[in-house]
Amino acid sequence: QVQLVESGGGLVQAGASLRLSCVASGRTFSNYAMGWFRQAPGKEREFVGDINGDGGRTYYADSVKGRFTISRDNAKSTVYLHMNSLKPEATPVYYCAVRVGIWFPGNSTSYAYWGQGTQVTVSS
Repeated sequence: QVQLVESGGGLVQAGASLRLSCVASGRTFSNYAMGWFRQAPGKEREFVGDINGDGGRTYYADSVKGRFTISRDNAKSTVYLHMNSLKPEATPVYYCAVRVGIWFPGNSTSYAYWGQGTQVTVSS
């Protein structure tokens, strides 16, 4: 079992930067690839990006490519989502999750052990 706790969300202005954190506990963190997703009210959960276990490979949704970066610190069992040039969107909640089983890039069914999420609000 893995427990994930996201933090770092809040209210920022359009164009600002923000860093989200996801701290994991319960298993050897470096063994697992991690993903970030977001979900706005009334919408489906949307894939943001993924990072492999040693942090050497990342994969991003086209909608955030070039603006968002995922990194991890395995010594701290933490994965980060660095967000730049934030756009005013419908107050999504950002979630991290552990990649499990066969990976279908961008598909939430490839992930489990979701955290509780952290909300990001970008004002225009």
